[in-house]
Amino acid sequence: MHVALVAGSDAGHAFPAFALAERFAAAGHRATVYTGLNWAHAARRRGIDIAELPGLAAVDTDDDADAGAKLSVRAARMAQQLAPVLSATGVDLVVSDVLTVCGGWAAQMCGLPWLELSPHPLYLPSRGLPPIGSGLAPGIGLRGRLRDAAMRAATASSIRRGERQRAAARTTVGLPAADPGPDARLVATLPGLEVPRPDWPADTHLVGPLTWEPTDDLFTRPAGDGPLVVLAPSTARTGEAEMVAVALEALSEPVLGRSVRVVVSGLQRPSADDLARFGDAERVVAGLGRQDEILADAAVLICGSGHGILAKAMTAGVPVVAVPGGGDQWELANRVHRAGAGRYVRPLTVDGVAAAVRAVLDDPGFARSARAVGASGADTVDPMTVARRVWTDRVRVGRCA
Repeated sequence: MHVALVAGSDAGHAFPAFALAERFAAAGHRATVYTGLNWAHAARRRGIDIAELPGLAAVDTDDDADAGAKLSVRAARMAQQLAPVLSATGVDLVVSDVLTVCGGWAAQMCGLPWLELSPHPLYLPSRGLPPIGSGLAPGIGLRGRLRDAAMRAATASSIRRGERQRAAARTTVGLPAADPGPDARLVATLPGLEVPRPDWPADTHLVGPLTWEPTDDLFTRPAGDGPLVVLAPSTARTGEAEMVAVALEALSEPVLGRSVRVVVSGLQRPSADDLARFGDAERVVAGLGRQDEILADAAVLICGSGHGILAKAMTAGVPVVAVPGGGDQWELANRVHRAGAGRYVRPLTVDGVAAAVRAVLDDPGFARSARAVGASGADTVDPMTVARRVWTDRVRVGRCA
């Protein structure tokens, strides 16, 4: 089976596609990831077949300020360019990232089966939940249900507008206005980070996190014997820009009131001025290394609460201090907080980060809760099983026809 995986170039979407491509390859299938080429060197070094996603770069007529237009008009243009590529390369199955809508539409244009991949919890609207992004738990009792209903009503017009934009864009490429959706959905998160809903969609499967490391390098452990704190700034454009500088000052011994060791794990090395705010060059290491390996020794993680790094922390049983930025980070930070696996800091202040770190270090309950969330990963479905079933079902139907 030849599988095409389609994802945008942001690390939070490209990396899960790479991880899934490796799973397909290990199962004996051919997998090609269509995405941006900013990660091409790291992917190819790991043996992943990567190709540039046609039309990924914005054009002058794109209105990225309008989320509906970004997801629909651009998707239609990109699907037109991708569909002939899929046909020419003999693709049998498409896996399309939930935000990279063109993958699913191109599959429909080619008559191919396709799976939708959510590299985070399921964010579809639900009649039993407050709107995703609010960070709120489902309301309890009559007042709670009324609150959720009022919030859903407030967002309903935006959802309907997006649906109209989607329908109009589909007709421009010869697809029916009504989108039948994927043959199945893969939700790549831990069950402990998901929220139960009364309307869980059919053929939607929790498959566990799809984490991927862009390097094989390992971090050198900082000198000393204090607790190890890993600081991982967000890779998303919507992340909190000042997190590293503020967190390093919060972790300094005069502010925190104790001595800790720090590893700053990021794509960009902190500036000398930022590192100086920590104060002890012997007890801080910064650079790019395997996060899964360093988290095995960590007492706490300070992060931007993107799903990938949270999933790594929970899998390693490491509690977090989340500094959420935009996008879904506020939602995820609240889910971790409600699970008892960490705290969040908003607004970002030195004192706020220091207080949260002290609380997490002093209470072993946070680590126990993180381990419990991580252990929930045992109750997931193998994505290869779903993919093979969807493909064989389509082949069987085609032969019968």
